[in-house]
Amino acid sequence: MFYGQGCPHCSTLKSFLVDMENKYPSLKIYPHEVYQDNEERDLFEEMSKNFNVEIKGVPTIFIDDKVIVGFSNAIGDSIEGEINRCLDIDCSNPELKQATAETVEIVGDKSPSSDPERKKIIKRLTIPIIISAAIVDAINPCAFAVLIILMTAALAITNKKKALKFGLAFAAAIYISYFLMGLGLLSILQVSGLSHTFYIIVTVLAVIVGLLNVKDYFWYGKGFLMEVPLSWRPAMKKILQGATTPFGAFIAGFAVSLFELPCTGGPYIVILGLLAKEVTRSTGILYLLLYNLVFISPLIILSLIIYKGMATTSILEEIRQKRIRLLHLIAGLLMLVIAGAMILSLCKGWV
Repeated sequence: MFYGQGCPHCSTLKSFLVDMENKYPSLKIYPHEVYQDNEERDLFEEMSKNFNVEIKGVPTIFIDDKVIVGFSNAIGDSIEGEINRCLDIDCSNPELKQATAETVEIVGDKSPSSDPERKKIIKRLTIPIIISAAIVDAINPCAFAVLIILMTAALAITNKKKALKFGLAFAAAIYISYFLMGLGLLSILQVSGLSHTFYIIVTVLAVIVGLLNVKDYFWYGKGFLMEVPLSWRPAMKKILQGATTPFGAFIAGFAVSLFELPCTGGPYIVILGLLAKEVTRSTGILYLLLYNLVFISPLIILSLIIYKGMATTSILEEIRQKRIRLLHLIAGLLMLVIAGAMILSLCKGWV
């Protein structure tokens, strides 16, 4: 039985099934709550796909080769009829059953498959938060610095057209590596069941990252700096300057993504905490694809600017140095807005 907390038809069905359990002691009922639990929603989607039916709402019951949606007196009679039939024959576990020609769907009065008001609020918050966090990552000064170093090295050994390939290959590697790292952590969080605890932790992290970036505007270079650690920079620069082909730039992108984590990982981890708590894995993958597309967009734009001759790498580096404090301030304020939205969602009980 798949149901939603607060769904009126689900409550009526649950009361009916309690009576059925008392009447038929051998009856086994496996309840799965889909409004609050991501894993249960995934199971609901998987079973509906296996039975070749669309999700029409809750409650939904899978019994042997039948799918029963909603509840009414007539539906109750159908459910009891199926229970009696399965007492006479050996019905299979519907979780293990694939769709067959005998699959029958019975639909009655039902509620949406997720809490509509909660879903609306979360959707309104999630997409803007994801895009905002990706922008925070995208305007990070160290991300710009890394590309400028790479393009400077590329232009020293080749022409602008090939240097463009260096930049695009590097951006592609960053996109793939960050997506895979995000997907791995998202999967671990959802499987472990720690998504709510982690959501609270990353809400605190969002506040810290925001404040540290604002600190870098007023007191740049003092205390912890939201950039690649100084001790790491020579090794990172050596990797970038060692890329002599677009493929080398692609490989360098994977290595450099690890160096960038201390300065770009904060917003990403915050978003992963949000996604692990609020969306299914399949939806989370789409959001990760969107996040990382926004994240690498400045790298692509800068590569095109250099290719078109609109600015040289030295000019871009000079601009970066002049605007580095402002970039930190914008990133910090955006991060604090995200933290505020996440704190509000916790206080309101939306998550």
